[in-house]
Amino acid sequence: MKREDVRNVAIIAHVDHGKTTLVDGLLRTSGLFRENQEVKDRVMDSNSIEKERGITILSKNTSIRYKDTKINIIDTPGHADFGGEVERVLNMAESVVLVVDSHEGPMPQTKFVLKKAIELNLPAIVCINKVDKPDARIDEVEDEVLDLFISLDADESYLESPFVYASAKEGWASNKKNVKKDDMTDLLDTILSYTPAFEADPNEPFKVLVSTTDYNEYLGRIAIGKVESGIIRKNDPAIITNFNDEDRKLKSKIVTIYEFEGLERSEVEEARFGSIVALSGMEDINIGDTIATEEDFEPIEFTKISEPTLSMTFSVNDSPFAGRDGKYVTSRHLRDRLLKEAESDVSLRIEPTDTTEAFKVSGRGELHLSVLIENLRREGYEFQVSKPEVMYKEDENGKKLEPIELATIDVDSIYSGSVIEKLGRRKGEMVDMKPSQSGYNRLIFRIPARGLIGYRSEFMTDTKGTGILNSEFEGYDFYKGDIESRQVGSLIASETGIASAYGLNSAQTRGNLFIGPSEEVYEGLVVGMNAKGLDIDVNVCKKKKLTNTRASGSDDAIILTPPIRMSVEEMMEFVEDDELIEITPHSLRIRKRILDSNLRYKSKKNK
Repeated sequence: MKREDVRNVAIIAHVDHGKTTLVDGLLRTSGLFRENQEVKDRVMDSNSIEKERGITILSKNTSIRYKDTKINIIDTPGHADFGGEVERVLNMAESVVLVVDSHEGPMPQTKFVLKKAIELNLPAIVCINKVDKPDARIDEVEDEVLDLFISLDADESYLESPFVYASAKEGWASNKKNVKKDDMTDLLDTILSYTPAFEADPNEPFKVLVSTTDYNEYLGRIAIGKVESGIIRKNDPAIITNFNDEDRKLKSKIVTIYEFEGLERSEVEEARFGSIVALSGMEDINIGDTIATEEDFEPIEFTKISEPTLSMTFSVNDSPFAGRDGKYVTSRHLRDRLLKEAESDVSLRIEPTDTTEAFKVSGRGELHLSVLIENLRREGYEFQVSKPEVMYKEDENGKKLEPIELATIDVDSIYSGSVIEKLGRRKGEMVDMKPSQSGYNRLIFRIPARGLIGYRSEFMTDTKGTGILNSEFEGYDFYKGDIESRQVGSLIASETGIASAYGLNSAQTRGNLFIGPSEEVYEGLVVGMNAKGLDIDVNVCKKKKLTNTRASGSDDAIILTPPIRMSVEEMMEFVEDDELIEITPHSLRIRKRILDSNLRYKSKKNK
């Protein structure tokens, strides 16, 4: 039996191609908002970091009513670091809307998310977005999308996929090129006609595959997934199993059932096959679990999530300033919070280390880990993290393998030489170079993942902020050899105290500073960087000796260069193996692992 009154569709795209803005437009067209209602842009990006960075990190569910049909919409992340989110939520969809920028065309993550959709045999509706841009290349981008289908060995039916042309920002979509419409009804009509209705037997025992989880302080853990068969009712007894864990068989009960209505969840007494639901009442529920009945509790197969490629050590803050402004500062606090994160983020791995004060945290990339750090920091946690390290493997012959990224770089042709030279030093191999008519070159490199650590900020400097760098995990390959490390050294505070303008003025002759006057410092804190590549101890607390003689010109006003303030990602790129990043709710600091300069010197000598 088919559910003609429901369609489930996922919006997929490369980061910043306009998925979330497109969802805004669909919500407006459906009449969800009153005409005079003030609605913020990117209403689906509810997380504060998502709003600040303009990226989607967590998948979101919403629904709209159109022509007596309920369309469940899943807004997915576009960045490969959050690919785990995309991989699992596609299980809830029957089709995808592939959003592609009319100028940039298919990008690395376009390929990544489309590949996942093709593996699940989900029909694709191609939406070429931002067609109102002056540099739009609509015809070329159409051909590039078809080429992408062919390169991914997609079934021939994908070459017949419908194309829709849209300006999500202006809130319209059209089935015809160069024809501007008033709303997004053309896209909605295409979704209705091209998305197959979900088919299942309503008389079979119910089954729900948990694709994502949520938490509510009143309801506890909430499982979100699609009803794959049967009808699920309030207070039904249930069995929780898992495809990847044969021993898992827990008895439970369905306490409440919610369906998505617009941006809200509404409680229902029952939900039929094909509905996307949120279920509460099951405390021990995880992503990938199957909720079923005692009659048939055979688990549903769950998509295997790609393995993490980058790891960092999270440890308790032990600096002289530890515990000053953090709410959660102990190893138990840190451990519990990391384990809670791992329950809802299937791409994250948390492992113990040889000390109870530290944990190895592995993720999909720098952005993935930096967002976790920023979330913990905003929640009041205080801790330290080490330099990110790639995760190596060994083949059957014991040879070392390392993760390889496919980096796609769009850069003005005048900067191409610099990029090629820098990535060559980092063991990058250029596999393709495509010049465009607008003076941009698209460079594609195979490069070790460790070669990209610390390069992004350098890349932005080299390209005067105009370059675009995207990368996707390609696989493991043989170790490519050593890569030269950071070119700059650290300026290290030699004593604890308050930084003075006089001391900073003296220190800034050695390099660029990270701190300003009147800031507290401790011995071993990294207060700046030195271009010569050497670590230098500086006394930034030094005060000018007072004398009763004054000579002309000796009391000139001190002029300090404004300090460099780095973000979490920039610090992750800057730190060396013998350094740590101290994270507190109000401060980010870089410090040496060994704070005492004499002990640090002895340690280097022994090495």
